[in-house]
Parts: sequence; structure tokens; C-alpha cells
Amino acid sequence: MKISALSPASELTPWQIRAVRAYIKTSWQTLSRSLSHVLEAAQDEKIEHTPGTPWPLYISAQEDRYTVEDALLAVLSPEEFAQIELRVLPADYDQITDHGLLYLPHDYVVPGGRFNEMYGWDSYFILLGLLRDQELLMAKGMVDQFIYQVQHYGTVLNANRTYMLNRSQPPVLSLMVMAVFQHTGDTDWLQSLLPVLERYYYYWMVPPHFSPVTGLSHYHALGHGPAPEVESSERDEAGRTHYDRVREYFREHPIDDYDVSLFYDAETDQLTELYYQGDRSMRESGFDITNRFGPFSADIIHYAPVCLNVLLYQMEQDMAEFYRMLGRSWEAEIWQTRAQHRHQLIDQYLWDDEAGLYFDYNPHTGQRRPYEFVTTFMPLWAGIASPHQARRVVDNLKKFEAEGGLLTSTHTSGNQWDAPFGWAPLQWFAVGGLARSGYTDDAHRVATKFVHMVVQEFEKTGTLLEKYDVERCSANVSDEIQFGYSSNEIGFGWTNGVVSEFLWMLEQRPQTWAEQAA
Repeated sequence: MKISALSPASELTPWQIRAVRAYIKTSWQTLSRSLSHVLEAAQDEKIEHTPGTPWPLYISAQEDRYTVEDALLAVLSPEEFAQIELRVLPADYDQITDHGLLYLPHDYVVPGGRFNEMYGWDSYFILLGLLRDQELLMAKGMVDQFIYQVQHYGTVLNANRTYMLNRSQPPVLSLMVMAVFQHTGDTDWLQSLLPVLERYYYYWMVPPHFSPVTGLSHYHALGHGPAPEVESSERDEAGRTHYDRVREYFREHPIDDYDVSLFYDAETDQLTELYYQGDRSMRESGFDITNRFGPFSADIIHYAPVCLNVLLYQMEQDMAEFYRMLGRSWEAEIWQTRAQHRHQLIDQYLWDDEAGLYFDYNPHTGQRRPYEFVTTFMPLWAGIASPHQARRVVDNLKKFEAEGGLLTSTHTSGNQWDAPFGWAPLQWFAVGGLARSGYTDDAHRVATKFVHMVVQEFEKTGTLLEKYDVERCSANVSDEIQFGYSSNEIGFGWTNGVVSEFLWMLEQRPQTWAEQAA
């Protein structure tokens, strides 16, 4: 079967499609981690480690140490077990100086490359690919691991490393539960998850993640000082850390986006604690470095972002639907009311009718930041946008569309979460939003462009990668990235999942696109 684009992009042959699908199918095993892989998972190139010393593996104080030891001894050789040091987490996470892997009891899939742990929102897109490849047990296990994280570590983590204990990532857990439940119909399993889902929801609904001024939520990671994994691993050829390069930027560039003195002390040439808090919060957002909230997103903690509040709206809708399916109409109505209220607030604070786009809102200034970012399509994906709003956003599609899909933003900043780069998760939300709003031709065209680019690069590299330059249709992006890590990681979990979904969708009738998106 051939997949034809609605644009001049060339066709993909059945052989090309089979090759990519076979690679993705095989990659799930390559990227999977179980207790038998715990030594491999514990090894972390992102932090410093003394050669010859055991890798720490941390368990929560709720766990029984001897039960965990027995489980590890059952699958590891004595030589492997000797290279692991089991430790109990202290009550105060800031006391941890020797960082390590956080124990998870069952199998999970990692993104790939330097990311050898289970990530908060990567896992949703990975799960979509697992389900498309009939890997239901692994998909369900991914959900169960996140449930374990909430129960034992307090939230769905950025990733299961100790240096990420104080931050989460975009809330996609209810989406994962819904996707698995649609395959299993297991109401007992669903019923057992609801208290934990509610606990995770309230992570975002109390300070410091909740703003009583707007009634909306924002990213606000905890902890102090620089992110350890960044300080250790994100160095350039001259040995400068990411934070060294940020200080240099603040020294040499005038900035009007925010009050720089909040984040940088010019007299001492030091970044402030507020800068580091913003930096960790930017990583909680899952987007890493962009100028969306000013240079390096330092001001992110002062914004109600489109992405987070759309995902929380979707979580509220999902919870209402879970309770309806379980015959608990009173609870369903409570969650539906919450969703309706957030919908109103999103319209009030985040929708800009003059621009025809959704923007992030700063309650401290009382203004939206007119930074054109592809998250503007997420309200369409969630069904929040009215026909008028959807039409206005689609009128702006040309600002984002490139030869290989959609630009992350319309700004080139040297950061990988801006132009000219494109990322699989944001293609997914945008394509779903276009389809759900009835713009199936546009959805089909964007998906085809992205898939064609990924397949083209797959034939050059033999792998699917983390990110792409969608203007040049290239995965060779390292020289273009000035801040953060410039490598392009192989694997790659969320690209695998989104491409799997797009390949399936492109084989369906146009009507199916809208049905699937809804």
C-alpha cells in the first residue's frame, strides 16, 4: 500500500513502511528495562560516578528492603548484584548528594540514548506505539509503574532518578489509563487506580503549582540549586557547562523579556536561586530550553501555560468519563464541572482573539506573552476550541508549517525547543487537533510530511531520532543547537510511537481521523 500526501511530498513505498515498522517493533525490546536490567539502568552517563564503586539504587521508605533484595538476587548474578548498592530514600530529598536510580518493580520502556530511565510524558507516546504493536502487557505495566511512582515517590516523576524527585512532567497519566482501558475493559483495574489518579491531580491543584489569581496551574519544580544532571553532563567543547553559557549570555545580551536581575546578579556574575528554580521548572514542563518564557524560559514559574492547563482539562474529562463508566454519576458530574470551569478560564486568560492563537498568561503582568508556539493547537486536540477559535488557529497554520511538519515555534533562538526544530509529541497534538476540528486535509498533510521526513532520515541513519530540523528535513541538528545538550538521541521512544500512530492513521479513511481524534 502507498501513502499519498495531499501535498507534493513523494510517496512512501510498502518496503519503506515495513522497514520502519519492523525497526519500531524491535526497538521496544531494545528500550525495555526490567529488574534483570537494573545494573544497566542504574548506570547514568548524565552524572559523575567514581569508577569501581557500586551504583546506588534507591527505594522508598515504604518498601521492604529485604523483599527488594530477594527480587534482585533472583534475576541478577552475584557479580551484578555486587555492583548495586541498595539505599533507602531520606525524608528530605535535598540530603541526597550521591544520586542514583529509583527502584521500580516492573518492566518499563526508556526513550533511548542518554535517557536510560522512565520519563513522565515520553511514556504516553511510547505507550501509543506499544498498543499499536500489540504490546498490551508492557503498556499496562507502564501505567502500573507510574501508579507506583505516585504511591511511593509522591508524583509521576520527570524520570526515576533521585535528582528528579522534586519535579514531575506534563500530566498524561489519565490518557495512558484511558488508552489501556479501551483495550482491556478491566473495570476492577480502573477502579483501583482512581484514588491514585486523584492524588496526582492534586499535585497540580495546590500551591506551588496552583495560582489562586487565575485558578489555573503552572510549572513550579521544587529543590534548590542547579539541576545535577545538567551541571555534570551538558558541557561544550571548551568544558563550559550550560549554566556557564547562560551567564555569558546574560552578560553580553540586553534582555527586555523580563527583569534580568531576578535571575542574574551582574555584580557577582552569578545566577540566582530564582533562575535555578525556573530552570528546574522548565524541565518539569518537558519542553526543555526555549525562549517561550523569555531567554532560557527562566520566567516560566510566573506563567499559566497553555500545554499544562489543556492537559489538566483533559484529565478532568477523563476522570469524569472513568466515573461514568463505573456508574458513579455523582463523581462524574463533579469532574465534568471542573473541566467546564477550566475551559472558561482557558478562554478568559489564554485565548487571544486578535492574534487567533492561544498564548501563555502571566498574572503578575496581567498579559499574555505573544510568543507563537505550536502548543496553540492543543486546545483543538482537547475539544476546547470553538469552531471560531479553531478556524482562527488554522488560519495561522502557515506560520508553523514547514517541509517536514510543524515548527515548535516561529522563533529561532538557538534552543532546541524553538524553530527550526520539530518534535514528535507536538506533531501528535497538532495533527489530532486539526483532525478533531474537522480540518482533516491539513491533518493528513502535516502527518504525511513528518512521516516522510522521519522515513527519509531513517534510511540514512538506520534509526529514529529524538528531534528533527523540519525546515531542512534533517536529523543532523547538533551544530544548530547553542544551549543545553546538542546531541540527537537514538531510539527514540516518542518518535517511534507517534510515527506508528501516523502510519496507521494515514491508512484510514478521512472520517476515521476525526473519530480517532475525538
